Amino acid sequence: MRITTFAFYQMELKEKQRRILNVAVELFKEKGYMGSSVRDLATKLNIKAASLYAHIRSKEEILEWICFGIAQEFFDELQEVKNTNIPPREKLNLFLDKHLSVVLENRDVTHIYSNEWRHLEERLSEFVELRRNYQQEVEELISEIYQAENWDLKSPSFTTRFILHTLNNSYFWFKRNSDSTDEIIDEIREKILFGLLGNQKQ
Repeated sequence: MRITTFAFYQMELKEKQRRILNVAVELFKEKGYMGSSVRDLATKLNIKAASLYAHIRSKEEILEWICFGIAQEFFDELQEVKNTNIPPREKLNLFLDKHLSVVLENRDVTHIYSNEWRHLEERLSEFVELRRNYQQEVEELISEIYQAENWDLKSPSFTTRFILHTLNNSYFWFKRNSDSTDEIIDEIREKILFGLLGNQKQ
Protein backbone atom coordinates (compact mmCIF):
# COMPACT_ATOMS: atom_id res chain seq x y z
CA MET A 1 0.00 0.00 0.00
CA ARG A 2 1.37 3.40 -0.90
CA ILE A 3 2.15 5.86 1.90
CA THR A 4 -0.05 8.87 1.27
CA THR A 5 0.94 12.48 1.74
CA PHE A 6 -1.56 12.66 4.57
CA ALA A 7 0.26 9.76 6.22
CA PHE A 8 3.55 11.63 5.82
CA TYR A 9 1.84 14.70 7.28
CA GLN A 10 0.85 12.62 10.31
CA MET A 11 4.45 11.53 10.71
CA GLU A 12 5.39 15.16 11.34
CA LEU A 13 3.26 15.02 14.48
CA LYS A 14 4.43 13.52 17.73
CA GLU A 15 3.16 10.04 18.55
CA LYS A 16 0.58 11.33 21.05
CA GLN A 17 -0.62 13.94 18.56
CA ARG A 18 -1.10 11.26 15.89
CA ARG A 19 -3.22 9.28 18.33
CA ILE A 20 -5.27 12.38 19.11
CA LEU A 21 -5.70 13.11 15.40
CA ASN A 22 -6.86 9.59 14.57
CA VAL A 23 -9.40 9.54 17.40
CA ALA A 24 -10.57 13.06 16.53
CA VAL A 25 -11.24 11.98 12.93
CA GLU A 26 -13.52 9.22 14.25
CA LEU A 27 -15.24 11.66 16.62
CA PHE A 28 -15.72 14.45 14.07
CA LYS A 29 -17.10 11.95 11.55
CA GLU A 30 -19.54 10.60 14.13
CA LYS A 31 -20.72 13.83 15.78
CA GLY A 32 -19.53 16.59 13.50
CA TYR A 33 -16.87 19.12 14.39
CA MET A 34 -19.25 21.51 16.13
CA GLY A 35 -20.99 18.66 17.96
CA SER A 36 -17.70 17.37 19.35
CA SER A 37 -16.05 18.78 22.44
CA VAL A 38 -12.59 18.50 23.91
CA ARG A 39 -14.22 16.56 26.74
CA ASP A 40 -15.66 14.08 24.21
CA LEU A 41 -12.24 13.64 22.68
CA ALA A 42 -10.60 13.17 26.07
CA THR A 43 -13.20 10.54 26.99
CA LYS A 44 -12.46 8.58 23.81
CA LEU A 45 -8.76 8.82 24.58
CA ASN A 46 -9.39 7.84 28.20
CA ILE A 47 -7.52 10.85 29.57
CA LYS A 48 -8.49 14.04 31.37
CA ALA A 49 -9.54 16.96 29.17
CA ALA A 50 -6.88 19.21 30.69
CA SER A 51 -4.20 16.73 29.67
CA LEU A 52 -5.05 17.22 25.99
CA TYR A 53 -3.72 20.77 26.06
CA ALA A 54 -0.23 19.46 26.67
CA HIS A 55 -0.38 18.14 23.09
CA ILE A 56 -2.76 20.43 21.18
CA ARG A 57 -3.38 24.15 21.11
CA SER A 58 -7.13 23.75 20.64
CA LYS A 59 -9.78 21.62 18.97
CA GLU A 60 -9.39 23.90 15.97
CA GLU A 61 -5.74 22.91 15.61
CA ILE A 62 -6.85 19.33 14.97
CA LEU A 63 -9.20 20.55 12.25
CA GLU A 64 -6.23 22.42 10.76
CA TRP A 65 -4.19 19.21 10.73
CA ILE A 66 -7.00 17.46 8.87
CA CYS A 67 -7.83 20.16 6.33
CA PHE A 68 -4.33 21.32 5.46
CA GLY A 69 -2.93 17.79 5.53
CA ILE A 70 -5.35 16.33 2.98
CA ALA A 71 -5.24 19.51 0.89
CA GLN A 72 -1.48 19.08 0.55
CA GLU A 73 -2.01 15.54 -0.71
CA PHE A 74 -4.40 16.79 -3.40
CA PHE A 75 -1.81 19.37 -4.47
CA ASP A 76 1.02 16.83 -4.56
CA GLU A 77 -0.97 14.42 -6.74
CA LEU A 78 -2.04 17.25 -9.06
CA GLN A 79 1.55 18.38 -9.57
CA GLU A 80 2.55 14.82 -10.44
CA VAL A 81 -0.17 14.75 -13.10
CA LYS A 82 0.87 18.12 -14.52
CA ASN A 83 4.51 17.04 -14.70
CA THR A 84 3.69 13.81 -16.55
CA ASN A 85 4.39 13.83 -20.27
CA ILE A 86 1.49 11.73 -21.58
CA PRO A 87 -1.29 12.35 -24.15
CA PRO A 88 -4.11 14.70 -23.01
CA ARG A 89 -6.77 12.00 -22.69
CA GLU A 90 -4.48 9.90 -20.55
CA LYS A 91 -3.63 12.93 -18.44
CA LEU A 92 -7.32 13.55 -17.76
CA ASN A 93 -7.71 9.89 -16.77
CA LEU A 94 -4.66 10.12 -14.52
CA PHE A 95 -5.96 13.22 -12.75
CA LEU A 96 -9.33 11.58 -12.08
CA ASP A 97 -7.62 8.44 -10.79
CA LYS A 98 -5.23 10.26 -8.48
CA HIS A 99 -7.74 12.68 -6.96
CA LEU A 100 -10.28 9.91 -6.49
CA SER A 101 -7.67 7.62 -4.92
CA VAL A 102 -6.88 10.29 -2.32
CA VAL A 103 -10.58 10.61 -1.50
CA LEU A 104 -11.25 6.89 -1.20
CA GLU A 105 -8.08 6.11 0.75
CA ASN A 106 -8.95 8.86 3.25
CA ARG A 107 -12.76 8.68 3.32
CA ASP A 108 -13.38 9.98 6.84
CA VAL A 109 -10.69 12.65 6.51
CA THR A 110 -12.14 13.79 3.18
CA HIS A 111 -15.62 13.89 4.69
CA ILE A 112 -14.38 16.24 7.41
CA TYR A 113 -12.31 18.28 4.94
CA SER A 114 -15.33 18.75 2.67
CA ASN A 115 -17.90 19.53 5.35
CA GLU A 116 -16.13 21.13 8.29
CA TRP A 117 -13.50 23.47 6.80
CA ARG A 118 -15.80 26.47 7.28
CA HIS A 119 -15.31 26.14 11.03
CA LEU A 120 -11.65 27.07 10.74
CA GLU A 121 -11.22 30.49 12.28
CA GLU A 122 -7.60 31.50 12.72
CA ARG A 123 -6.49 30.06 9.37
CA LEU A 124 -9.78 30.22 7.48
CA SER A 125 -8.69 32.86 4.96
CA GLU A 126 -5.48 30.91 4.30
CA PHE A 127 -7.44 27.74 3.68
CA VAL A 128 -9.98 29.46 1.41
CA GLU A 129 -7.08 30.76 -0.67
CA LEU A 130 -5.58 27.27 -0.77
CA ARG A 131 -8.85 25.78 -2.08
CA ARG A 132 -9.17 28.58 -4.63
CA ASN A 133 -5.63 27.98 -5.87
CA TYR A 134 -6.27 24.26 -6.22
CA GLN A 135 -9.46 24.80 -8.18
CA GLN A 136 -7.66 27.29 -10.42
CA GLU A 137 -4.84 24.83 -11.11
CA VAL A 138 -7.31 22.06 -11.92
CA GLU A 139 -9.22 24.43 -14.21
CA GLU A 140 -6.00 25.27 -16.04
CA LEU A 141 -5.23 21.56 -16.45
CA ILE A 142 -8.73 20.78 -17.77
CA SER A 143 -8.61 23.73 -20.18
CA GLU A 144 -5.20 22.66 -21.53
CA ILE A 145 -6.45 19.12 -22.09
CA TYR A 146 -9.61 20.25 -23.89
CA GLN A 147 -7.64 22.69 -26.01
CA ALA A 148 -5.06 20.06 -26.98
CA GLU A 149 -7.83 17.70 -28.09
CA ASN A 150 -9.95 20.42 -29.73
CA TRP A 151 -12.88 19.54 -27.49
CA ASP A 152 -15.61 22.09 -26.88
CA LEU A 153 -15.40 23.53 -23.35
CA LYS A 154 -18.20 26.02 -22.74
CA SER A 155 -17.48 26.75 -19.08
CA PRO A 156 -14.09 25.73 -17.66
CA SER A 157 -15.08 26.96 -14.19
CA PHE A 158 -18.34 25.00 -14.08
CA THR A 159 -16.69 21.89 -15.50
CA THR A 160 -13.97 22.05 -12.85
CA ARG A 161 -16.47 22.52 -10.01
CA PHE A 162 -18.55 19.63 -11.37
CA ILE A 163 -15.53 17.31 -11.45
CA LEU A 164 -14.27 18.23 -7.99
CA HIS A 165 -17.72 18.07 -6.39
CA THR A 166 -18.32 14.63 -7.89
CA LEU A 167 -14.93 13.28 -6.86
CA ASN A 168 -14.91 14.78 -3.37
CA ASN A 169 -18.33 13.38 -2.52
CA SER A 170 -17.84 9.93 -4.01
CA TYR A 171 -17.27 8.37 -0.57
CA PHE A 172 -21.02 8.77 0.11
CA TRP A 173 -21.97 6.21 -2.52
CA PHE A 174 -20.14 3.10 -1.44
CA LYS A 175 -20.04 0.82 1.57
CA ARG A 176 -16.56 0.76 3.03
CA ASN A 177 -16.11 -3.01 3.20
CA SER A 178 -18.07 -4.24 0.20
CA ASP A 179 -16.61 -2.37 -2.73
CA SER A 180 -13.15 -2.58 -4.25
CA THR A 181 -11.42 0.80 -4.45
CA ASP A 182 -10.14 -0.05 -7.94
CA GLU A 183 -13.66 -0.94 -9.11
CA ILE A 184 -15.05 2.27 -7.62
CA ILE A 185 -12.39 4.36 -9.35
CA ASP A 186 -13.08 2.68 -12.69
CA GLU A 187 -16.83 3.15 -12.34
CA ILE A 188 -16.70 6.83 -11.37
CA ARG A 189 -14.03 7.64 -13.94
CA GLU A 190 -16.09 6.12 -16.73
CA LYS A 191 -19.21 8.01 -15.71
CA ILE A 192 -17.38 11.33 -15.38
CA LEU A 193 -15.60 10.89 -18.69
CA PHE A 194 -18.84 10.03 -20.46
CA GLY A 195 -20.51 13.09 -18.92
CA LEU A 196 -17.60 15.34 -19.88
CA LEU A 197 -16.80 14.00 -23.32
CA GLY A 198 -19.76 12.02 -24.60
CA ASN A 199 -18.94 10.83 -28.11
CA GLN A 200 -15.62 12.69 -27.97
CA LYS A 201 -14.39 10.05 -25.54
CA GLN A 202 -13.85 7.53 -28.34
